Amino acid sequence: MKKEQPTGDKEINLSQAQQMVDNWIKRVGVRYFSELTNMAVLMEEVGELARLMARTYGDQSFKNKEATKNIADEMADVLFVLICLANQTGVDLTAAFQQNLQKKTQRDADRHKQNPKLNA
Repeated sequence: MKKEQPTGDKEINLSQAQQMVDNWIKRVGVRYFSELTNMAVLMEEVGELARLMARTYGDQSFKNKEATKNIADEMADVLFVLICLANQTGVDLTAAFQQNLQKKTQRDADRHKQNPKLNA
């Protein structure tokens, strides 16, 4: 894998993000957790995001310290662990995303346009 790009205001693509995570794991994280552990961590992070979304946009109220949590940070936690899993399993997220978007475009070409619930 290539050398890590600097962080900051510079935009990064998925390939660069995968490289940055891999570099971070090797430099700071010692090694990747097992794939099964990372899958469990991913579910935990998604749960934290869901909890925050429910309290921010849903009907639930915040508990004392919850209000200080940051949705963007929670989303970044989910993305980080997802990238770890992609790296561990040899998935090129750029290619996977492009293929997935193409699949959705072909499958749903008219589906959403014809949905009366969306066109009200």
